[in-house]
Amino acid sequence: MEKLKLHSKDLTAENIAKLAALFPNCLTEAKADDGTSKNAIDFDLLRQELSADLVEGPQERYRLDWPGKREALATANAPIAKTLRPCREESVDFDTTKNLYIEGDNLEALKLLQETYLNKVKMIYIDPPYNTGNDFVYEDDFKEESGEYFERSNQTDREGNRLIANSETNGRFHSDWLSMMFSRLKIARNLLRDDGAILISIDDHEAPNLQKLCAEVVGSDSIIGVISNKRRQVADNRNLHRLSTDHEYILVCAKSRFKMTGTEKDLTKYSNPDKDPRGAWMSDNMTGLANKEARPNLHYDIVNPETELSYPPHTSRGWAYEKSRVATLIEEKRILWPNKPDGRPRIKRFVNELKDTVTGFSSVQKLGYTTEGTREMTELMGQKIFDFPKPVNMLSSLCRQATKGDEEEIILDFFSGSATTAHAVMQFNAEDGGNRRHIMVQLPEACDEKSTAFKAGYKTIAEIGKERIRRAGTKIRAELKAQLEGELPGSDKHEKVTTKLDRLDTGFSVLKVDTSNMTDVFYRPDEITQDGLGMQVENIKPDRSPEDLLFQVLLDWGVDLGLPIEKQTIAGKTVFFVDSNALAACFDPGLDEDFVKELAKRKPLRAVFRDASFATDAIKINIEQIFKALSPHTELKSI
Repeated sequence: MEKLKLHSKDLTAENIAKLAALFPNCLTEAKADDGTSKNAIDFDLLRQELSADLVEGPQERYRLDWPGKREALATANAPIAKTLRPCREESVDFDTTKNLYIEGDNLEALKLLQETYLNKVKMIYIDPPYNTGNDFVYEDDFKEESGEYFERSNQTDREGNRLIANSETNGRFHSDWLSMMFSRLKIARNLLRDDGAILISIDDHEAPNLQKLCAEVVGSDSIIGVISNKRRQVADNRNLHRLSTDHEYILVCAKSRFKMTGTEKDLTKYSNPDKDPRGAWMSDNMTGLANKEARPNLHYDIVNPETELSYPPHTSRGWAYEKSRVATLIEEKRILWPNKPDGRPRIKRFVNELKDTVTGFSSVQKLGYTTEGTREMTELMGQKIFDFPKPVNMLSSLCRQATKGDEEEIILDFFSGSATTAHAVMQFNAEDGGNRRHIMVQLPEACDEKSTAFKAGYKTIAEIGKERIRRAGTKIRAELKAQLEGELPGSDKHEKVTTKLDRLDTGFSVLKVDTSNMTDVFYRPDEITQDGLGMQVENIKPDRSPEDLLFQVLLDWGVDLGLPIEKQTIAGKTVFFVDSNALAACFDPGLDEDFVKELAKRKPLRAVFRDASFATDAIKINIEQIFKALSPHTELKSI
């Protein structure tokens, strides 16, 4: 039911709509006083439309521009005092897995990952909001207090993250969507390897803008191409114009050295029925494309030296080779002569002469229908709890094209939704024995309380994604184990499947974006008062665990968050060892010289402690001398 407007007509808006109908190219977007986007008229363009002479105006340049672009750039570059807090109880194989599931605002997550995964991600796939009027976009405003923001937008998710509906009533503004994507892609580019690629699913609403945006952010020559994927199996008759939009796009862009895997050529057409010593061959056409006027040297009769039968060229096409080259082919017995007088000679193409057994990956694909994704998700979860998930085959195909799998390639999805990407990575690793890792990032966006998902116990989209990875991992591992049944131990197939099982990582560590572990005085010491001095001996928030501190140290030091972590006890104190000896961290209080000496004997590459952990100031001063004597190459830090 529509609500009464309870105000007089907005004549300005009506006039803008009338002008937009007459001069659609003059319609643009501008910022309103309250910071939101609104429709506006570009008066310089309008003046030009109404003048036969060239109208003076601002300097023209080729660029993509929109209201809020500078703010989006500032947002991308602004530092944040946040961290990632581990959540063991929601993880699977926390101590050994190299996969990550990060719950929180993806812009903040990307900023936190920037130091650790700079130039290390092989493939980034995202399925962002399409800006159709029914989805959400993130609104990034780090200057507002949360209370002020809530009063202004009335939109937060269950965890207080900022969301606004970019609905039809909001004009389906491109500016809001572009600002959201700009800041995130800018940071994502920094994570990408030189031989990596960013693949983005999109539909017609924002596809043109996305191409221009990627060209600006990733590079003008970064657009590799656009894959058109058929996503609908049956035409939709609900469209006003009776044109069913059955496709969507996957934009592929890369830094420099990326090359798609391609598609294996069909070699089944090659055979060797005449036992030719040169091997398998196929019959191929010998006609060309040039007419006699353009290439008279390709228009001649080919004569079979054994039968003396003559075969004229096609009147408009001619032959593909000059007369001397055909004479050589005849001598090499590579010409297949026709059985019928009106037939045409053909040429033998040998498989061993192929320069490459791989052909290009077509830009027109059927990678899986939306209905397939829904069916897969429903079967896995036991009921339909997520709308329009991407099909697993689609993501597996993209992984095949963008990764090799013979190394620990990282695949990142920072709009992970139902976590199809994680499912596909595990599935593809199980199929080819690859060693790919996945990092998923998802905002804990609240499920509608009336939805099936909420009634099934899933309060947020992130909860759905995590449960899907758990179930998919269990299913994939069970399928591999089933393949071993009936296979003779020691056989090639048994050994291959066993190796796949040993390598397969179906776990994931859950990390949640949160405020820093450090108290406010750590970041703003100038704000401390005389009365508060006694409270500031401890610079760590009281609700933070040693493992919380460890992960903030890993982020600050740029250490891979997927490295194995082991807890050991030294001199009665708990020490975290990351990747055996890459980093040693102890945050227990009362550290003495015996402990420091014992740890130094382990010769870790890095060691970190809390400022307040040492039993005396003398030990804190002497720690560097102890390590210099026993482990001179250890890098020391404290928090």
